[in-house]
Amino acid sequence: MVLSARRRWLLLTVMGAGLLLITLDNSILYAALPTLVEELGANSSESLWIINAYPVVMAGLLLGSGTLGDRVGHRRMFLIGLAVFGVASLAAAFSPTPETLIAARAFLAVGAAAMMPATLALIRITFEDERERNMAIAIWGTLALVGSALGPIIGGLLLQSFWWGSVFLINVPVVVVALVATLVLAPPNDADPTKRWDLASSLLALVALVGLVIAIKETAKSEPAPLFITLAVLCAGVGAWAFARRQRRLPYPLLDFAIFRNRAFVAGVLAAGFSMFAIAGIQLITTQRFQLVEGFTPLRAGLLVAAAALGALPTALAGGASLHKVGLLPLVAGGMALSTVGSVLVLLNFDTSMGLLVTGLLIMGAGLGAAMSVASSAIMGNVPARRAGMASSVEEVSFEFGSLVAVALLGSLLTAVYTATIDLPAGVPDSARDSLDSALALAGETNPSLITAASDAFDGAYFTVMLVVTAVIAVGAIITGLLLRHHGPGSALSAPTHH
Repeated sequence: MVLSARRRWLLLTVMGAGLLLITLDNSILYAALPTLVEELGANSSESLWIINAYPVVMAGLLLGSGTLGDRVGHRRMFLIGLAVFGVASLAAAFSPTPETLIAARAFLAVGAAAMMPATLALIRITFEDERERNMAIAIWGTLALVGSALGPIIGGLLLQSFWWGSVFLINVPVVVVALVATLVLAPPNDADPTKRWDLASSLLALVALVGLVIAIKETAKSEPAPLFITLAVLCAGVGAWAFARRQRRLPYPLLDFAIFRNRAFVAGVLAAGFSMFAIAGIQLITTQRFQLVEGFTPLRAGLLVAAAALGALPTALAGGASLHKVGLLPLVAGGMALSTVGSVLVLLNFDTSMGLLVTGLLIMGAGLGAAMSVASSAIMGNVPARRAGMASSVEEVSFEFGSLVAVALLGSLLTAVYTATIDLPAGVPDSARDSLDSALALAGETNPSLITAASDAFDGAYFTVMLVVTAVIAVGAIITGLLLRHHGPGSALSAPTHH
């Protein structure tokens, strides 16, 4: 069914609203975390899981939900996902304890995992012209960045006037409007009952991802438990091995590894993962640093990190519009190289010059915007339409996995370096080593030397983490550059230029 141009772009708006909800919920808690920790009495491990439960469960379920969408229809999957998301938002808003909030966040992830591949698959099906589709996908990719950046701002705004539950309650009216609009605008449901969906594969993917995240989190602690790390790595390894073995035996695999033979597809997947790692890492550590060390309000800290999204908007839209002319290499590898320059500026100036810090964030965003907007086109343009659900799932796993590893690794590394390097003044309890929050609570108004020692240690930890982020983006630029070096204009691999 060919939809009119007006209906296509209206549908893109609805898919964009769905994607905004999903990405907002990843980052809306960054600015709200200090408030949540205080109100619910969450410890440092619980506070990390309040954030991490959502991307861990989502990343584990995404592969299965994309392929399930190919079977039951992407329109139906989107509607089911929206409904689950709305109910889970209500449960999260009224959670009385850290444990119930973690469970509600996991339930939110189930809804998000059903919705996310459906948004991109419906765009792939609806926009048949390649140039129009590249532009639509670029807008979709930009919204992932915008949602990520708006999260801390909206979180900060809501916390100024309402209680912390409002950061979840805001989802409900958007869900209701999107449900009605999808019923009116989306093409008929494109179910294909001949496609098989394998629950066991989905669960094995979840086991592998959870094991990997737990291993990363534990390794980055100041006092890691070797046995626990070994068990987590074993879980991840066995889960991944069993998943891969099962895919090779299934007539309708959840993931067909043959799609990874396409270099442009692989470059797109890596670009999405590296970009989300950088953006999520910067947001998480920068909102915390400027609230705790500089005394920024949640809103002001959110506005500061939004500079990255502001830088991303023009390059993301320009990337989608010019892809058919310039090709993937300058936009993906070039964009990531540019963001490395911005990251170095942030690294060198975060505690000396606000102007240079913001400039660094803008440059970083500009580079990541170009890379992310066309990463989606590289992925979706290099698979047949019948694989749309599978390809969109792979992309979203790379999005979520990038954010997930950033929060798990960089959040834990920040705490570990702080704990290892703080020079406690005489007579201060050892619990001040746990986190900057703990040290500030102990210091109160009466111990300025503890505040200075804790802030200095935190700044050292921030520098270390920014160094890791910068190195990761630089590696991403090199790898994607090598993968795309023979790739010509356009998004598909139909136009390579071999030397």
